[in-house]
Amino acid sequence: MEEHKHAEYGERLAENHGHVPVLRDRVTALLAPAVESAGDRAVIVDGTLGAGGHAEHFLRVFPQAVLMGFDRDPASLDNATRRIHRAGLGERFYPVHARYDQVKEALERGEGAIVERARAHGIAGALYDLGVSSMQLDQVERGFAYRVDAPLDMRMDPTSGRTAADVLNTYSHGELAKVLKTYGDERFAGKIASAVVREREKEPFSTSGRLVELLYATIPAAARRTGGHPAKRTFQALRVEVNEELASLAAALPAITSSLGSGGRAVFMSYQSHEDRLVKRHFAEVTASATPPGLPVELPGTQPNFRLITRGAQKATDREIDDNPRAAPVRVRAIERIRTDAESTIPGGYQ
Repeated sequence: MEEHKHAEYGERLAENHGHVPVLRDRVTALLAPAVESAGDRAVIVDGTLGAGGHAEHFLRVFPQAVLMGFDRDPASLDNATRRIHRAGLGERFYPVHARYDQVKEALERGEGAIVERARAHGIAGALYDLGVSSMQLDQVERGFAYRVDAPLDMRMDPTSGRTAADVLNTYSHGELAKVLKTYGDERFAGKIASAVVREREKEPFSTSGRLVELLYATIPAAARRTGGHPAKRTFQALRVEVNEELASLAAALPAITSSLGSGGRAVFMSYQSHEDRLVKRHFAEVTASATPPGLPVELPGTQPNFRLITRGAQKATDREIDDNPRAAPVRVRAIERIRTDAESTIPGGYQ
């Protein structure tokens, strides 16, 4: 019975998420020069597989490429795999149940022709569409949405780790306030933390409805009139904390850039300022010359191994937002590996 319900849900999911994936054509254009240049050596990494929309599109428009799709959510991974197999593209797809920062481990431990191609030639193109997927938001029982009463879970991988309820019921006042302020930019983080600590002494938190009621009662009425739903920032902060999203991103950035082959490109789509700052900082570090400041010429062997493809962070156009409203807050940054570490040691620099 449960298997039947799961399969039925997967089919419904594919129908409900048939919209254009966020900035699909833009990220395809950013990756195209690298993937097409690699030809039949091309391996694409979709670090945030979700419903599989980007992955299916890449496999269609790049017929010589193969793709490794990562997702920590086993249900998402299963549904995306079904979708890609239904499209007749399954032979060129390698699903990986792992966080997106574990690409190196997947390359080391994986088996089969797709993994071997990646080991031999490096990654030609990588996409990281950060944040929670619309598919997960639509699953009421996951507790990501604040507009419906549901268990306070919020784990992207529901098989392991602490839940949002665990955070609310066990963190100290200071820890809670820091999470809400740092990850949610919540002005009233201290007041909310005090209210949570006070209320959990009466009864532990278990559902989102009770938390939303507390937030309405705690945030001043004048502040609730602007800035969207008063629970938005708290729910975002809890989700980021539960899933260790920023720590995962900080680890994923060097993992994927170092896995790119010469000419390979990586594209990151950030929905929050915290994410975009991490991407911006890493890109700045790896595209900087190692020549000491003040010298009139760049010293041999100190040239950077990467170059920026995007100038600053690109934003969605009105048309792209019409195609998919989730594109509105996205910031896109892309980078290209212009030479490998071995090539960077060539006397006189890489030609």
